[in-house]
This record gives sequence, structure tokens and C-alpha cells, in this order.
Amino acid sequence: MAFEAYRPLLDDPTPRSIVFEGFHEWMVYSKAYGDNEWKGVNEWNMPTSLILKPNESKDFSLRFVLSEGIKAIQNTLVKEEQPVATSIPGYVLPLDIDSQLFLNYKSNVSSFEVEPKDALKIKEEGLTDKGLKKYKVHGKKWGRARLTINYENGVKQTINYKVIKPETEVIKDFGHFLTTKQWFDEPNDPFQRNPSVISYDYETKKQVTKDSRSWISGLSDEGGAGSWLAAIMKQLIQPDKEEIKKLEQFVDSTLWGVIQYKEGKNKYGVKKSVFYYEPDSLPKGTYSDDENYKSWTAWDHKHANDPGRSYNYPHVAAAYWTMYRLARYHEGLVDNRTWDWYLKQAYHTTIAMVDQAPYYAQFGKMEGSVFLYILKDLKTENYTEMASDLEARMKERADHWKALDYPFGSEMPWDSTGQEEVYMWSDYFGYHWKANITLNAILAYMPTMPHWAYNGNARRYWDFLYGGKLSRVERQIHHYGSSLNAIPVLKQYRKTDDFYLLKVGYGGLLGGISNITQDGFGSAAFHSYPTELRIDYLSGDYGSGFYGYAVNTSTYIVNDENLGWVAFGGNLNTKKEVVEVNITTAAKSKVYIASKKLWLTLDAGTFEKVTYNTKTDTVEITLNSADKFTPKAYLRSNNDLELPFAKVRGAFEIPLQKNSMTIKL
Repeated sequence: MAFEAYRPLLDDPTPRSIVFEGFHEWMVYSKAYGDNEWKGVNEWNMPTSLILKPNESKDFSLRFVLSEGIKAIQNTLVKEEQPVATSIPGYVLPLDIDSQLFLNYKSNVSSFEVEPKDALKIKEEGLTDKGLKKYKVHGKKWGRARLTINYENGVKQTINYKVIKPETEVIKDFGHFLTTKQWFDEPNDPFQRNPSVISYDYETKKQVTKDSRSWISGLSDEGGAGSWLAAIMKQLIQPDKEEIKKLEQFVDSTLWGVIQYKEGKNKYGVKKSVFYYEPDSLPKGTYSDDENYKSWTAWDHKHANDPGRSYNYPHVAAAYWTMYRLARYHEGLVDNRTWDWYLKQAYHTTIAMVDQAPYYAQFGKMEGSVFLYILKDLKTENYTEMASDLEARMKERADHWKALDYPFGSEMPWDSTGQEEVYMWSDYFGYHWKANITLNAILAYMPTMPHWAYNGNARRYWDFLYGGKLSRVERQIHHYGSSLNAIPVLKQYRKTDDFYLLKVGYGGLLGGISNITQDGFGSAAFHSYPTELRIDYLSGDYGSGFYGYAVNTSTYIVNDENLGWVAFGGNLNTKKEVVEVNITTAAKSKVYIASKKLWLTLDAGTFEKVTYNTKTDTVEITLNSADKFTPKAYLRSNNDLELPFAKVRGAFEIPLQKNSMTIKL
């Protein structure tokens, strides 16, 4: 029995809500819908039909098979003699990546079909040592691509890819779009939002300044802070001096003093929104006649100024922390403030979350991992008093989670975003049982499968209501949960070398940038209903997801027992005993070599390539040349290294050269 499409049963009487996304129908044939209700939409699989002749019948059967666990699903499929595909690094394919496809099935391949025809190039590369069919797959054309595999025994298998620009270009375009198309600077704005990076409607090609959901136009909450947060996080991995100049203006004029404020000694707060609905107190024309401001979402001034939603604080803290890193590890990128001012602001914002929003602070936060990064940098800078204070506050929260059977609650009855921070702090404080419970919850809703939209996609289905243009309950494709949940998944991979975790985590990581358009617009998420299958047109809360990509993008070099040598985030070549990987991530700042359990990170500078000699067990790194703002690299490792460079704040300070330089570790 084939599986061709899911059809949401929207006429089912069971109400859909933030605790139930609705029932779906498994469809064997879908052409009637494809020709009518879904007309004009490029479906995941080609809609087909069956015509029955008079007195003819056809039987269908569906057999459920029990797997020993989530991680064992692919092995169970192999035992049941079903075709299993594995793509490295996944099913989101940057144009400069040499992707590898492995097929595990008893029947030989008779042919491939690619739609659109020029979207992919496939080259056969024989068999692996374990007998898997191996192919090289190159993305050739930006956009969705369907690969149909025809086996000699008549079985068909489809794989859905998303081809994107090289990661470096995706992120460059993204930063440019945010700081030009979304750059808001109207001196007479009554809400003091100028200057800022504001929400954007990709359908109308206009900035969103008057949405009835106060946060969307109000630069706070995830749906309003998303764009400026993304613009700042972009600088962490690909700093641009001209973009940073604009963001410095935003920090001094809008973020500090408008979105965030201070009352008295150390009493900081973050507003829910700087946009509010009080038509009697503002000039005529301030609000749109096309919006319904009678809903609860149109906050008055008092509600907009409320500092009690703790979820607003990580956005601000992440912005300050990123600016600290830029000012501390580069020269001349940041001019308006000193590095220590930014780090102290990050600290005060973190403490304010607990003080000003204690109720919601009991829950894990999206982007909450940033508080751990802030703590580590406070310790690096020997800010002992602040570090001790922050650590004690976070331990109180972690102790609360430790006492709960299921510690990953949320402001909503069901959610998949608090797990990120709960895992990180549980792991940090040694509460490994709770960290594992949290990780298992993530793996329950974050699968691996041969489909770019669902591989590493963290289950989220109600946030289009709050951050989307098409507002409804609907499974969201690579909403911010994907890349945020990838943070704990990939951290756990580096602790365990469980290859399943790497496949899931990297799917979420690249899924986090899969919905950026060719010209650089970042969408809140992708619509999964067969009537749409497109991005949402509002930028919304995309920035939270981009944070996950920015702090987590990295290269992994692995010798898997079934697939052999593979690379995630780089192009791998083997020459006898030497494994060489050219780094292709946008940041080019983090590399993990599984065979040596070696985790290398750069606070500044970038990797060009990494080589590993399997015979001598030695590693060489090649660093890219210096530039005007980055004359030195700062290298950290989880292993003790002996290098001929001085250590500064725990990192090797390496003077970069006019050309690339190679260092033997």
C-alpha cells in the first residue's frame, strides 16, 4: 500500500487548538484533490489515480510493525525489506556541497527521476563496505526537488530535497535583506521604533508597522523581536561593518531605553511591545483601517509596557552577548560601546528576567542557552561576583526542573521550545537524568526521514496564530523549534558519538535556514497543508530559529561503521590515510572530529580546511587569512593542546597571515 499524501481532515468535529493539531487522512491516491482543491500547488508526491473498470475491485491493506525504539526505525524497515535512504549531510542541499546518498534495499536501482529535471545531478559511486548503494548528489537549481527512485522489482521511493545557495551566500543575502528592506527609520514614529529592523510582509513587499497583534509591529515578543534578533545574530557568524553600524544605532536608540528600560538601581525590564493601541491619545492615521484592533492582541499602553513575560528577555540578552563577542574578539567592528558594557548588559538582562518575570522564569526559554554562554564569558573575564550570582539564579531554576518528572513546561499547554534551555542547564549542573529525559522528549517529536521538510523538524503547529500571516492551526515546517532543539541534540552527539543524533540534529540545523528565500527574506515557517506548501509571508518569529543556527553551525567529520567517512558542513576527500575536509558552513568556526572526540572552536578567525591522518593520528587545521577587523584568531579545544601561541582568556591567540596558514595540532 503506497503513501502519497496527507490530507488534513478540517471538517472533523474535534476542535483543533494549541493542544491538538487535528486528524489527517493517509492517502493512496490524491489526483482528485490535486486537480481541484489543491490545484496549482506542487505536492510532495505526484498525485495519481486509479480507474476501476465495471465489476473491478482493488483491495488495500496497511500493516503496522513495532520498532524497538525511535532510533531503531530504520533498522526495522530494513528487516521488513523496505527501502531505506540516508543522505549526508541531510536533505537541505547547499549548492556547493558534495552530498552523499546511501540506499539500503535488496533490489537494484533501475532508474532515477528528478523533478524539476535540472534540479539535481546524481552519480553512482558503487557500494560501501557494508553493501549499501552509494551515490553522489549535487544540487543544481535553487528550490524544492523531488527524486524518485525506481527499483527493478517495481518499488518506487521518493526523496524530497531543498536546494539552497551555499551557506555563506544564504547568510550574506539574509543580513543584507534585514538591514535594507527591513530597516525602519522614520524620525516621527510615535512608538519610538526608529531605527530598527522591523517585521516584514514578503507578499506585499512592505514593512509591517500596524499589525493588530501588538508584538508583530512592536519589536518585542518572538514575533516582533525576530527580525532585529536575526540581524544581530547574523553578525556572530558573518560580521559586516556597515550592517553593524546600523545595529549599533538600534542598540543605543531603540533597544536600550525603549524596548529595554531601567528604573532605579539595577531594575531592568523588557516590554512586551513598544507598539500599542490607544487611538484617542495618538494622531489620526496612526492605526490601519484594515486591521481589527478589537481583539485581545491589541494591547493598550499599560499591557504593552508589562515586563512580566520572561520569554522576551533572551532576545535582548542574546543581542548584547553577540555585540560583546564582536567587540572583544575583533578590532574596529564595534565603535559605540566597549566590550565590557555589552557583557554587563547581558548579565543585567539575565538577572532581570528572574526578578521582573518570576512566574514564567520557572519554564525553559527559547534561546535560553544564551544565559549559559553569558555565564561562561563572565567566568572567562573573571567577573566572579556576577558569574556567581547568575549561576546561583540559574541553579534555582535547574533545581526546580530536577524536581519535576517532566521538566520542560511552557507558557502554553504544549510546546517544544523550553527543552533547549532545560537540557543545557541540566547538563551543566550534572543533572544527567533530567537532561536525558529532556533529550528523549525532543527525539520523540524530531524525526529523521528522507524529506527536507520533516527531517529534524521539531513538531510545532499553533504558532502561525501568533507569528504568521496565514493565521491558523497547522503543522509548521522548520519553525524555530527545529534549530533550537538541534542545540541539545548536537551537544549530546558530541558527548556520545551516537550517529542518529547527528543526523537528527543536523537536519534541524540546516532546516533552520531552509526557508530563507533567494533574495534573503527569512520566513516564520513553511506551510505544510497540501493547499499551500509554501513559506508564510510574514517574518514573524524567525529570528529565534536563526539564533539556533548562529550559535550551533559547525562541521562534523565522522567515520561511520556503515557509511564510512562522511562530513556534515564540509566537502570530504580521502587520499590513502589522509582525510581532508574543506569547510563550507557560513561561520567556518567550529569543527568536531569524532574519531578523536576533538571539538575545535574559534572566537575569531575561520577554518579553511581540516585534515586528519588516520595512520599517525594527527590533525592539521588551515586558517583563512587575516582581514582588517580580524588580525588574530582565537582557538579553543576540549582537549589539551600544546601550541606555540600564547593563551588569552583560555584561547590560543594566533596572529593570522596575509595568506592562509596551516597549524599541526
